Amino acid sequence: MADRPPLPPFTRETAARKVQAAEDAWNTRDPQRVALAYSEDSVWRNRDTFVTGRAEIVAFLTAKWAREHEYALRKDLWAFDGDRIAVRFQYECRDEAGQWWRSYGNELWEFDEHGLMTRREASINDLAIEESERRLFGARPEAERGLSFPLQ
Repeated sequence: MADRPPLPPFTRETAARKVQAAEDAWNTRDPQRVALAYSEDSVWRNRDTFVTGRAEIVAFLTAKWAREHEYALRKDLWAFDGDRIAVRFQYECRDEAGQWWRSYGNELWEFDEHGLMTRREASINDLAIEESERRLFGARPEAERGLSFPLQ
């Protein structure tokens, strides 16, 4: 099995790199690419949905991005310890009816010795916004990486 650095145990620097890599991958909206960061038997809780394994992750993300248009995500490191990382995030997207949404949440991640995520627990809240209230547009510019974002 190929390693997916950075590997645990994490330092502040390596945890921040892992978070940025996740943000970059999710902003591609490519379920196959995103799923490669997770172990074959990875277990997720995403809101009220439970997913196990890469095939289910791909199916979940495919359905997610089919209904969430113009998706843009920001993740920030919150805490880390050993093989675990906690992040806070927000993303924006619009639905089929044209309503824009900003979703806020926290994720708890656990990794194996190869740097693959074995567990992801996501708690997410959604807020309807006007298009004029959008803050996120595509991938985060290099100059903004590692900076915290406003939560309001």
